[in-house]
Amino acid sequence: MRRVRGRDTKPEMTVRRMMHSMGYRYRLHAKDLPGKPDLVFRSRRKIVFVHGCFWHRHAECALARLPKSRQDFWLPKLDANRQRDMRNERALQDAGWDVLTIWECELSDIAQLKTRIRGFLDA
Repeated sequence: MRRVRGRDTKPEMTVRRMMHSMGYRYRLHAKDLPGKPDLVFRSRRKIVFVHGCFWHRHAECALARLPKSRQDFWLPKLDANRQRDMRNERALQDAGWDVLTIWECELSDIAQLKTRIRGFLDA
């Protein structure tokens, strides 16, 4: 567990490189916002989270499977992660921020993801 990183993960770095190449500039991990969002666009009042499917329990995703051992440990832990994510997103929306969540499994189709990001940031 100690080796699991909370920031600068491979999916996050992929999204950051892609968004930078698209011409978007952002701030990282704003400590003054709930959940320390991965990417913050203050002038646009928009936030992007990059979530791993396993750790954040992406619904109906093959990558979000439960481990077969120690389910008494994993179920509450992963459910708490999901509840915390929903609380943070709700708090950000109540504060006037628009929130986009990019899941790890969505990185397989970069063209579609670029379209989705452009639609979110330019709207």
